[in-house]
Parts: sequence; structure tokens; C-alpha cells
Amino acid sequence: MVDLYQFGQSLYRKKTGMNNEDTKVRVALGYTLNLGNFQSLRIDVEVQDNKREGENTNDAFERVYAFVEDKLAAKVKEAAAEVEAK
Repeated sequence: MVDLYQFGQSLYRKKTGMNNEDTKVRVALGYTLNLGNFQSLRIDVEVQDNKREGENTNDAFERVYAFVEDKLAAKVKEAAAEVEAK
């Protein structure tokens, strides 16, 4: 039964050209910082990366999401400090 399943998978990959290693994960997050006086600053961070060997799609998503979230938080903090310094 397993041999039949693997045979079916190989036929599907050949037919569709689909290869699991080619899976890409993209995460985009944004934040709008209120500057007052009807002004705001929009910060967006987006990263796309390939799924790595030994990683499932969910693991890849969580890795990329954590990276984007950390970068966005750092940039928001940096922008807020610049606004407060003025």
C-alpha cells in the first residue's frame, strides 16, 4: 500500500511539477503610529522565504512570522523614539 502511495505521489509531482521543497511562506505585518495633529506614520514589514529542509509549512510560517514581528516591533519603537525626541 505504501509503495502505491509513493508511486501516486511521484506521478502527481511529475504531472503538476509540484515539489514540496519549493513551498514559499510570506508574512506581512503593519502598524500605524499616530503622530497627532491628524498625522500618522505607517510602517510595514514583509518577508518571503522558502520552507527549509526538515521544516513543515507551519514551522516555516511561525519562523518567518516571528522574524517579521520582531523587526516590526523594533522599527515601531525606533520611530516612536524619534517622534518623542522632536
